[in-house]
Amino acid sequence: MIEANRLILPLIAAVAVPCGAVDFVKEVQPVLEANCYDCHGEDKQKNGLRLDSVAGILKGSDSGEPLFVRGSSGESLLIRMVTSTDPKHMMPPKGERLKAEEVVVLKAWIDGGAAMPGEKEAAAGMPLKTDHWSFQPVRRPEVPGVVAGGSEIDAFVGAKLKEKGMEALGEADRRTLVRRVYQVMHGLPPSPAESEAFVRDERPEAWGELVEKVLASPRRGERWARHWLDVVRYADTNGFETNRERKTAYHYRDWVIESINEDKPYDQFVREQIAGDALGVDAATGFLVAGAYDIVKSPDPNLSLMQRQEELADMVSTTSTAFMGLTMGCARCHNHKFDPVLQKDYYAMQAVFAGVNHGERAIRRELGEEEAKRMEMLRTEAAGLREVVAGFRQKAAAASGGVAKRAAVNARENEEVFAATEVGAVRFTIEACSGAEPCVDELEIYDEGGKNVALASGGAVAKASGSLAGYPIHKLEHVNDGQSGNARSWIADTAGKAWVEVVLPAKVKVKRIVWGRDRNGQFGDRVATSYRFEGLGAGGEWTVLATSEDRMPFGGQEAPDAFVAKLGAGDAVAAREALGSLAAVEAKVAALSGAASGWVGTFSQPGRTHRLYRGEPQQPREEVAPDVVTVMGTLGMGVDEPEQERRVKFARWLTGAEHPLTARVMVNRIWHYIFGQGIVSTPSDFGLNGARPTHPELLDWLADEFVRSGWSVKHVQRLILRSAAFRRSSGAGEPVAGDAGSEKNRQVDAGGEYLWRFTPRRLEAEAIRDAMLTVSGVLEMSGGGPGFYLMDVVEENVMHYFAKEKFGPAEFRRMVYQFRIRQTTDSVFSSFDCPDGGQVMPKRSRSNTPLQALNLFNSTFVLGQAGILEERLRKEAGADVGAQAERAFALFYNRAPDAWEREQSVAMIEAEGLGSFCRALYNSSEFLFVF
Repeated sequence: MIEANRLILPLIAAVAVPCGAVDFVKEVQPVLEANCYDCHGEDKQKNGLRLDSVAGILKGSDSGEPLFVRGSSGESLLIRMVTSTDPKHMMPPKGERLKAEEVVVLKAWIDGGAAMPGEKEAAAGMPLKTDHWSFQPVRRPEVPGVVAGGSEIDAFVGAKLKEKGMEALGEADRRTLVRRVYQVMHGLPPSPAESEAFVRDERPEAWGELVEKVLASPRRGERWARHWLDVVRYADTNGFETNRERKTAYHYRDWVIESINEDKPYDQFVREQIAGDALGVDAATGFLVAGAYDIVKSPDPNLSLMQRQEELADMVSTTSTAFMGLTMGCARCHNHKFDPVLQKDYYAMQAVFAGVNHGERAIRRELGEEEAKRMEMLRTEAAGLREVVAGFRQKAAAASGGVAKRAAVNARENEEVFAATEVGAVRFTIEACSGAEPCVDELEIYDEGGKNVALASGGAVAKASGSLAGYPIHKLEHVNDGQSGNARSWIADTAGKAWVEVVLPAKVKVKRIVWGRDRNGQFGDRVATSYRFEGLGAGGEWTVLATSEDRMPFGGQEAPDAFVAKLGAGDAVAAREALGSLAAVEAKVAALSGAASGWVGTFSQPGRTHRLYRGEPQQPREEVAPDVVTVMGTLGMGVDEPEQERRVKFARWLTGAEHPLTARVMVNRIWHYIFGQGIVSTPSDFGLNGARPTHPELLDWLADEFVRSGWSVKHVQRLILRSAAFRRSSGAGEPVAGDAGSEKNRQVDAGGEYLWRFTPRRLEAEAIRDAMLTVSGVLEMSGGGPGFYLMDVVEENVMHYFAKEKFGPAEFRRMVYQFRIRQTTDSVFSSFDCPDGGQVMPKRSRSNTPLQALNLFNSTFVLGQAGILEERLRKEAGADVGAQAERAFALFYNRAPDAWEREQSVAMIEAEGLGSFCRALYNSSEFLFVF
């Protein structure tokens, strides 16, 4: 039977068609009324829709399938179900089947256009809508009561505590506070000197100054980048059976750290991750391809289609959960069972990312202001020197009675320069090549501003005389995909001669073409040796732009300075000087450009996207244009929208100030990582299955404040850190002022979600490891670049990883810089719920197991750190055992031991040794927890 979604009313465009021979009211409606139902009987009473009503017919099926395809009964779900013999899918589900003549009536009605009286009015009256809180516009609420100490956050928290009949605890002591803010914001303990300085500074403004100091530190970017990398499933290997390394994926990780440290506006942070290639920030699109990727492709086309669907599902699901808190993946096979998301919406969003592919591409380096000026000067200097050299070449040619020839073509890279010409397309006609079928790895066409307008990601389309079949690395689409090398090249299907054409998205003046057979220099065959480039003019005529006629013969290339011998003595000296200067300037330009490769994805113009029946690639239905979730509007894009424009428009919509989810989701994540639990405790699910906010007004106030601040993450962090809620006592240890009602509070709110106290929590694996390296004094603070390994690697077709047993300075960096390997984790910190990047991890679990204690006491890493710390304590505290214990407490806890602790510590050191004492402190709750 056809099930109706209780929460969504999808819009099906009512197409006005002339009435056919079948009368809906007299012939069709009686058949539907007697035999066809949209849902179980009890549901009919709740939504009031039946298939004998126009509204019920337009509403369609919960599977995402429309009931009919106008003009084609054979493709219509309604006909398939009334004729089905499958008990799960036939209609009516019980009783007698439709008579043959009744089926004929339904078919005739559909084939005749399926006209229904009043369908326009019915469609207009049933827009897709929802009253779920997270889809409602963000409205800044009134702050309740008097703002305590100037903090709006505390006013909202205080109002909720009053509503629940609870009283807040007092403020934590200063040692606890300084330790807390460093652990939360940096993932590191403060040094004893930093802690002592704050404890002794009793000025009212001391806390605010400490907050600013913490926010300004680069350690903040490293700490909070690790949180974000969890959300976006980042790792440095592909996963799956081969689990190959991605040695250049770290560019994305470094970009995240830098973005957080510079307090990049969050809306910009989001846009760059989705369309950074269009914004000049190449590393940011590493987000799109950060997930697992199966490089083992199947010869079975059906399995290959399914693999591609899995890749796109990862992009859609991660984008929707990370930025919108929506579980879009649930709509892959049918309309979302709980949230207002249609199956069509899933595939519309899939179409946005349909041109994104896993792989490396060049990362343009962003030049600073001074570097940009230097680059402009160098390029101007190089252009002048080239003119000088060209003049000497002409002189040499004239002296020998000939014409100066350009260098012969080569396999790696060739350049054609000509007068700026307005064209709508460029055709490369190859009349001869060095052997077999011609090959081109990339065809770049540059406009007057130096932009490559040939890229498929910008809307350009490649055509050719034919392409060699059976070789997936030699496809036509590779000729303008922005990637070079033999593995991403085009080979013609005819020997010696061929043509390839790039149709530009718009007419533009071009002045330079760069092409090659293999930019990586590994292959030198199949090089075009005789050719011409032509441009398509406004009148449809082809104009020659450049040819091979003015080049030296292929294979007969003379040395670049051979012409100098034909010059007079004075000119020869000047020509050699000009050639030397040009080589030096070109080397400086190359060094300053410094482009590197990174695992940040590649882009190509995709084919059209179809909604897939039950998510099956073999069952495509109607075409779907790239778009957003219907309940939140439309972008109005066409099915053939240029690839890059799809992502640019989606990113702009996602970061619009009126978007109901983007700001709410991010401020909730900030709250979650500071307090250990979000205002919404399901940080990546703001749908009906997610938790409701404990403080809805506070959430909206923060979201609005976030946008008003220019999307400043640091601003929101500052507001929270300065609040009394953050400075609250955790209720652990000695009683503090205001603690009298804590037992009643625990009965009402044991988890502390209403902020009557600061709820203690165990640190994550990375913060524990970094803290251990900090107290031992060997934490290496160098940032960026390739990650360090905690695994030994055996390289075969299938990679093998084995946990290291020996560690040295190379492994003593912060753990955010670890080379993260999917499907395996290191032998020590994996027990602390450390994810491997196999899936998104918006909220880590916090287990408590015996293995954690064993790892922190007996592992080779801990034994090594204990030995290093032992040396530090002897060096800094001398031979006195009591002094060693006091120094250890200062490093581990930022405090001195009390009398009992000192006595027990001395006894243990004397009985078991200083190393064992250090290992015991590694296992203490005060070291492992934020209080």
